[in-house]
Amino acid sequence: MNEAAATVVAEGLRKGFAAPGGQAVQAIDDITLSVRAGELTALVGPDGSGKTTLLRLIAGLLKPDAGRLLVLGIDVAADPQAVQNRISYMPQRFGLYEDLSVQENLDLYADLHGVPPAARRERFARMLAMTDLAPFTARPAGKLSGGMKQKLGLACTLVRSPDLLLLDEPSVGVDPLSRRELWKIVQQLVEAEHLSVIVSTAYMDEAERCARVFVMQRGQLLADGAPAALSERARGLTYTATPTAGVIARDLQARLIDARELIVDAVPEAGAVRFIAQPQAGDEALDALLQGAPRQRRPEEFEDAFMMLLRQHQVGDAGAAVAAVAAVTAGKAGAAGAGREAPAAAAAAPRPRAAGAGPAAPAIVVRDLVRKFGDFTAVASTSFEVRRGEIFGLLGPNGAGKTTTFRMLCGLLPATSGQLEVAGLNLRHARAQARAHIGYVAQKFALYGNLSVRENLAFFGGAYGLRGHALRQRMATVEQQFGLDPSARSGELPAGYKQRLAMAAGLLHEPDILFLDEPTSGIDPLARRAFWRTITALAQGGVTVIVTTHFMEEAEYCDRIAIQDAGRVLALGTPQQVRQLAGGAVDMNGAFIAIVEQGRAQAARRAEVAA
Repeated sequence: MNEAAATVVAEGLRKGFAAPGGQAVQAIDDITLSVRAGELTALVGPDGSGKTTLLRLIAGLLKPDAGRLLVLGIDVAADPQAVQNRISYMPQRFGLYEDLSVQENLDLYADLHGVPPAARRERFARMLAMTDLAPFTARPAGKLSGGMKQKLGLACTLVRSPDLLLLDEPSVGVDPLSRRELWKIVQQLVEAEHLSVIVSTAYMDEAERCARVFVMQRGQLLADGAPAALSERARGLTYTATPTAGVIARDLQARLIDARELIVDAVPEAGAVRFIAQPQAGDEALDALLQGAPRQRRPEEFEDAFMMLLRQHQVGDAGAAVAAVAAVTAGKAGAAGAGREAPAAAAAAPRPRAAGAGPAAPAIVVRDLVRKFGDFTAVASTSFEVRRGEIFGLLGPNGAGKTTTFRMLCGLLPATSGQLEVAGLNLRHARAQARAHIGYVAQKFALYGNLSVRENLAFFGGAYGLRGHALRQRMATVEQQFGLDPSARSGELPAGYKQRLAMAAGLLHEPDILFLDEPTSGIDPLARRAFWRTITALAQGGVTVIVTTHFMEEAEYCDRIAIQDAGRVLALGTPQQVRQLAGGAVDMNGAFIAIVEQGRAQAARRAEVAA
């Protein structure tokens, strides 16, 4: 490509960082690429692949160790300020000032970027209109929902009109409605202003909307091109399998994803299983693996090609959590041998039951649950039950009350009113006893970043009452199950490994009930597959799992789901029942959006009648 027509040109680019023990980690390893101007370009890859480092190099926030990097025709290593004067960069954790209002944040960033007063009125009006934040200019940023905060962060990033916009996973942690709105804004900027945008993302459907995609792994470039061209790599290898009677989709998916010699990838979808066969897998071997489940060919997608690329270049540690799932179900540290994929273990040892809980008693009972913060009702008269050994999904937009509900169920927050029973125990009278049966993985990394993996596990194991040999044995077990380096400093781990560590800490005391609050937020599809394979294994072993997620395809792993908005339950049932309730939506993403929009329209009509 002609350098004059390129926004970014990199040749032999390298960037390393010092790691504990004196060894260097090569975050960017001899990358050569060019990015066309006026296009939407995506960077995708597993955690630790170098996406954020590459964006920070392009932004002039890091200096390359070797190679050549031109941004907007400027040598960024020689003159980073000249580049920064012409670009806008939105990092994963954008620095909003939560005590300031929406307007005050916009004013502050306009001051920082030197936007002339005469240009502000038109620019602010355009950004507020695009983000639908105009009615909320007086609201403190800290009082906004997660999706609204992301939109405000984007508006602050764009208070000036840049020549290049860099977005580092802008939709992490936001619900499908907010994600759709964010992407609508970005695409408007590309189409109306011919803005050049480079975005890193963990969502393959977002990458598929881009003109060009760069696939990264371990600091290297695996492939690049238009999404449709890359999808051709999976042609003829993509199928949908329908489970036979008595088999649920996630168990069929577990059987397929464990058979790595035949299967590249498998995920549940609309009651069936979407999978990619290995090129060498013959029809006879596939049919034997499916055990009578019929399969049909389906069109290949970009995510199929992405998963094939990652599997082909996988060096072992990315699948560590999958490789040890037999150890999870059997509760034995050595059940999965080194370097060997474990089969899905259907026969797991029955788990101990909480005192006073009969075999048919639900694991969780919620009746007319209400939680108020002053005049604000976060959870309004919510009722549901969760059966033992069930995977139950609690879904909803940012600010719907999911985390508040979780915190009440875990005994971390008292209910204003209503009945709560967990593991057969009433949380009003036996909160401490109930906590002994609960494991909790928080939405945000809640471990100690300055401690090593082993030190964190030792601390939390002690908090759960584990001591001596029992603690050491459980620590060794979960370190192996989740592929964790005991000596690694927790704060320096990639997002996916932080989530593995949080999961390991939550499982140290072998709880009956596991709460997972957006456990896969911000981690790549490869890590999500391994994470969900572990969750499936836990459910097969009798653990009750309650999970929130913004990846709607993950709802397909659940036995039942509830969709909540503004503290109220809008839908409750199996994924199939919820899709039918949404008018026969083809996938959970469409069902979620339809149900939430219907609920909000009904609430608006009720408000009009009341007024």
